[in-house]
Amino acid sequence: MRGRPKAELVLTEPERDELVALTLRRKTAQALVLRARIVLACADGQDSKVVAAQQRVTPQTVGKWRARYVEHRLDGLLDAPRSGAPRTIDDARVDAVIAKTLESVPDGATHWSTRTMAREVGLTQTAVSRIWCQWSSNNPQCADDAGHPLGDG
Repeated sequence: MRGRPKAELVLTEPERDELVALTLRRKTAQALVLRARIVLACADGQDSKVVAAQQRVTPQTVGKWRARYVEHRLDGLLDAPRSGAPRTIDDARVDAVIAKTLESVPDGATHWSTRTMAREVGLTQTAVSRIWCQWSSNNPQCADDAGHPLGDG
């Protein structure tokens, strides 16, 4: 045997039943079905290259899901959280925009526009629009990415 030694993959009967059930359910995401099939084949003692060929994936993919299953069991087959960009607008600024929207109006106008609010609080028009839509989920215009003061719509 060449390469790094693999951690032993042994399934309990309930684990095997759950993995088989995942592969048979019609509503299971296909990515999860593939991962379950990989784990089942590895648990049956098949070589990673054979499993990779059968499932039409790379041996590295087989190794990844095998290792994640050994370490995390069924939870390891789920997608890992993605990092994404960190927030750039903190809760205090969001609260300030909401408060200003609800408690005041700009000079010479009846309500705030995204542009006037953005200039007033030092954010972008898009940021103000997103804040308003987040806090006014019943506003049908938010589905179209149009930003309007809370309560209007």
